Amino acid sequence: MTENTSTQAPTPKRETRPRERITYWLYFTGQAMGYMTLTAFSTTYLMMNGVNVGAVATAMFIAKLWDVFADALFGVLYDKVHWRSGNKAIPWLRLASFTVPLTTLILFLIPSGLTPTMKLVWFVIAYIIWDTSYTMSDVPIYAMVTSMTTQVNERNSLLSMARLFALAGSFLVTVIGPVLVSERVGMTFPQMVAIIAVMTLVLMFPVSVFGKERIKPKAGSESHYHLKDIIHYLRTNKFLGIYYLGYLFWGLTQTDQVVSLFTAYCLFGTALFATLTTVLVAIPTIIFSPFMGRILKRIDKFKLFYYSMIALAVLAFAMYFVGYHNKTLYLIMVVLRAIPIGLIGVLGLTFTPDIVEYGEFKTHIDARGIAFAVQSFAAKLSSMNAPLGLAVLSWFGWKAITASSFAALEAENVTQSASALSGLWAVTALVPAIGAVLASIALSFYKLNDHDVQLMAKVNAGELDRATAQKQMKNKY
Repeated sequence: MTENTSTQAPTPKRETRPRERITYWLYFTGQAMGYMTLTAFSTTYLMMNGVNVGAVATAMFIAKLWDVFADALFGVLYDKVHWRSGNKAIPWLRLASFTVPLTTLILFLIPSGLTPTMKLVWFVIAYIIWDTSYTMSDVPIYAMVTSMTTQVNERNSLLSMARLFALAGSFLVTVIGPVLVSERVGMTFPQMVAIIAVMTLVLMFPVSVFGKERIKPKAGSESHYHLKDIIHYLRTNKFLGIYYLGYLFWGLTQTDQVVSLFTAYCLFGTALFATLTTVLVAIPTIIFSPFMGRILKRIDKFKLFYYSMIALAVLAFAMYFVGYHNKTLYLIMVVLRAIPIGLIGVLGLTFTPDIVEYGEFKTHIDARGIAFAVQSFAAKLSSMNAPLGLAVLSWFGWKAITASSFAALEAENVTQSASALSGLWAVTALVPAIGAVLASIALSFYKLNDHDVQLMAKVNAGELDRATAQKQMKNKY
């Protein structure tokens, strides 16, 4: 564990103000609610619309291919567009605060009278519209942190707390949503999504009013590059590819999130069991998150992230072999596995500002739009865990279901075969374990650390010369 040099010098004064920090964090809560609504419930919604899971997997795969184009195009657009206000992020955030909740709701309004094929067509088109809107919400909010403050520790603190607020949003959706659509309450999916969409708008909008972009790009440092410069940047900034390869291995295999409601209903007897596991998973995050700023002053954040991923791989395999027949033992494993999951969730997207500083240090190109577009692309491509999970489930003979809610499903007494339930458990526990192992292998090649990134930031800001900084760095770049 690495001791930071911050213990040898006074902590720099914060450049941001309380009101802008709070609205910045609340934006993540609202955005996460919109994202988690789609991630947690769209698959279940389609599976209960009488569509074969294999066909659903194919439709989702086709829809998510749009991510390949949307993120890259918007990353370039973000760096190129100059708003009259002089701000780069805030105008996009103001627009996205309306489009994200609206497009989320549209995706859950598939007319019941459509054929299965037309239902999938509706989903694909609605998803592409939603995805474009989400990209417009995601790239600017993360890029904005580099214009809010020049202090690396403050950026770490802002993004760490932002992840906590995002987790809070995800937590609210995964607690409230299953209750509303469970067999006990019986609300339809569109009704549930409409409630969450309103909350999303209320939480996302304030940052566009109270946020402040005080750090303006240096003249000539951005928005002047061409395709060859982008390719050069991506090739030179090796840690951008290394980190997000590991991130993708982890995200793509979180198939347990895709089938959580069916896992609760089919393996544990009620959809409400998903709410219980959500609460238990959140406990370690709630405990550790308030102390994350202090922890990161003493421990390099990537080391903490990396060893958490290794711990997750071990505990995930242990959960798979423990099984689900002993409910108490299963819940104990859920809590233990939640510890590294919480740390990974809080820290997962705090590395892009570091990678941006490294990229500018190496190439002299401030391409934060491209870097954050890669981040957004990786985050959304992780939602390919849905078609992956459904594809695996289809191999085990999962039976198509037609029901408006879990109350209707219970009334119809729909059951699945033993083979299908085995597949459901593999999607819940085995696939995520394999992904954590693959992520750990990829992340072992990542070498940036907080100490060196702070020096790079000073060089990029013109506060320190390159030669002096390189002498003080722990690694060679």
